[in-house]
Amino acid sequence: MKAIERDKFINKSKETLKSILDIIEGFPSIKLSSFKSENTALIIMDMINGFVNEGPLKSDRVKELIPETLKLIKLCQGSKIPIIAFADSHSKNCPEFESYPEHCIMGTSESQLVKEINEIGDYILINKNSTNGILEKEFLKWLENNSNVTNFIIAGDCTDLCILQFSLALKAYFNKKNINSNTIVPVNVVETYDLGLHDGNLMNVFALYNMWVNGVKVVKEIEA
Repeated sequence: MKAIERDKFINKSKETLKSILDIIEGFPSIKLSSFKSENTALIIMDMINGFVNEGPLKSDRVKELIPETLKLIKLCQGSKIPIIAFADSHSKNCPEFESYPEHCIMGTSESQLVKEINEIGDYILINKNSTNGILEKEFLKWLENNSNVTNFIIAGDCTDLCILQFSLALKAYFNKKNINSNTIVPVNVVETYDLGLHDGNLMNVFALYNMWVNGVKVVKEIEA
């Protein structure tokens, strides 16, 4: 990597960050009715106990997503839009634990959806053993069996990990097939965590910008 002039880099980064914030704060809201129900699906990513209520990776920031996520779920259910809920559900020897504390072991309460979402029901549950849900065979099979669905609304956590990886991979999946698609990420229903140098606000901004410049439709919120 080219040597960085520290002070110049920091000052320039402040200007860049301000510009990115202007872009994010200017994202519009969109109406759910702008998408046909038969061509649309809602993806709920990792709204599970292990990131909300218990375990080494629980986060109050993620917990605060629950009310707005419930509103979006009910809105989609009212429009007969299918819902897929991914849940981190790791094998005990998952290599991911070399990077993160052991969490969300398959069969434990950490790997279960939060009760607020579980009680609503009417969703397809897909367990995943990595940060990227698109790698799960069950989801790839669902995509093949529901080829009419090309609009995906994505909510949950974490913005800079599972949401980012899934959104970009899903966009690439359709691009490879030369199929026009919409991967939609509403800012009000995605979140990440605070831990040491991992500043949640900063990581959210970087992730949202990264998705936006790569063709993901980032919006303020989904309205009725």
